[in-house]
Amino acid sequence: MPTLAVWKFASCDGCQLTLLDCEDELLTLAEQVQIAAFAEASSAMVAGPYDVSLVEGSITTASDAQRIREIRSQSTVLVAIGACATAGGIQALRNFADVDEFASVVYARPDYIQTLATSTPASEHVTVDYELRGCPIDRGQLLETLAALLVGRKPRLPAATVCTECKRAGVTCVTVAEGIACLGPVTHAGCGALCPRHHRGCYGCFGPMATPNMGAMIPLLHRDGMSGGDVDRVFGTFNVTQFEAERNKAERNEA
Repeated sequence: MPTLAVWKFASCDGCQLTLLDCEDELLTLAEQVQIAAFAEASSAMVAGPYDVSLVEGSITTASDAQRIREIRSQSTVLVAIGACATAGGIQALRNFADVDEFASVVYARPDYIQTLATSTPASEHVTVDYELRGCPIDRGQLLETLAALLVGRKPRLPAATVCTECKRAGVTCVTVAEGIACLGPVTHAGCGALCPRHHRGCYGCFGPMATPNMGAMIPLLHRDGMSGGDVDRVFGTFNVTQFEAERNKAERNEA
């Protein structure tokens, strides 16, 4: 029977809870695989190797970096789940400041804190076979990925934008119809256009799509009422490192 392991690094546990929230589907899955390691669900632990490992959370300490390498060596397939594991998460805001200064302000004894200067995705340390975006991940994508791996095929994961999802679902564009600033044109699909369905602009929780046109997107955000600070904040969330990289790329192209 195939073995499945679920691992946590620096994160809020929300993506693991998405798996637990699958309920009936999880019971069916448990009949098809041996859940060898999943601390969120059980204290039972089976030694590797593992056929599939799901990794939630970013790498923020030296011990994290060592542990992700050990997990990779024990896993046939490694899937990074959620914005923390795929982009460093919101905690990657530390990457743009002095982490020692943060520690001195937050902790009474910062000398007890052992941390890296950056928060990074799993892919900066090991080879990742598949990535599930989002904060948290989409349960449909998770089930599709696990089902595909069980039968030996490649998971069908979207590569388009949230705008594409809106059009396929018949959702009226909130920017065109209501003048609401929306990151849909540059955000990776996968959420089912959840925010636009409720008359809210997408705020990029699935990170940038493969080829985002940031040079065109930012002037549109200004047009729709966002100040420079507003733009910085809307891109400075769950996928800040990826969005900042794309913004810097656009600035270099303009130069």
